[in-house]
Amino acid sequence: MVEAVQGAGVVVTGAGGGIGAALARRFAAEGARVVVNDLDGDRAKAVADEIGGIAVPGDASSVVGDARDALGGVVDVYCANAGVAFEDGAQGLSADEKSWATAWDVNVMAHVRAAEALLPGWLERGAGRFVSTVSAAGLLTMIGAPSYSVTKHGAYAFAEWLSLTYRHRGIKVHAICPQGVRTDMLSATGSAGDLVLQPTAIEPADVADALFKGIEEDRFLILPHPEVAGYYRARATNPDQWLTNMNHIQQKWEEVR
Repeated sequence: MVEAVQGAGVVVTGAGGGIGAALARRFAAEGARVVVNDLDGDRAKAVADEIGGIAVPGDASSVVGDARDALGGVVDVYCANAGVAFEDGAQGLSADEKSWATAWDVNVMAHVRAAEALLPGWLERGAGRFVSTVSAAGLLTMIGAPSYSVTKHGAYAFAEWLSLTYRHRGIKVHAICPQGVRTDMLSATGSAGDLVLQPTAIEPADVADALFKGIEEDRFLILPHPEVAGYYRARATNPDQWLTNMNHIQQKWEEVR
């Protein structure tokens, strides 16, 4: 058991399946009181019933108030897990502005709104934990998915900013950055996901395991695929070579589409 989460009031957004459901299950197994949030009320209820949690369906951008009430007034841990992805095509800019706006709203602004609602209470208590499900795309990129890549970079940057700004005031922040995870979202990535993500895809429970190891070690950056650290290092130290390598993958994808 991880002492830091025993008895804690936890909110997990996008928890009707995939990584969110795995996080909800793990927090409940560790003795936390878990609010399961999802736009799909039936899926949220199914997971909540399974783990003895509380279903609070609805938009992740506005769930904090209802979740706080459900937990008796205090949210100790908030998992900003809900996300959207669009496969924008081989040339990358076929998504319309509405898709870009949706990606920005769900993948970035929902995190900002949650933090705005949570921080006053957390700062007053001197404690709180914000978990952001980002993606390796937030550190690197993803072929064929510019709106996803750009907004996941934004999600990572926001989590980073939260950590550097408030860590001395008791706020813990974790950014989870996996590559492929066997979820409905991975299935929806089509041929790009088949080429880049499927070969090393892991289970959602593996992501939850990585997070809890990171909580125990008090680490900000959570890498369920450890090899991402090397890719991130290569991107930072030799960006032109990294871009050339990624372009080779892009060309290979264009050939197999």
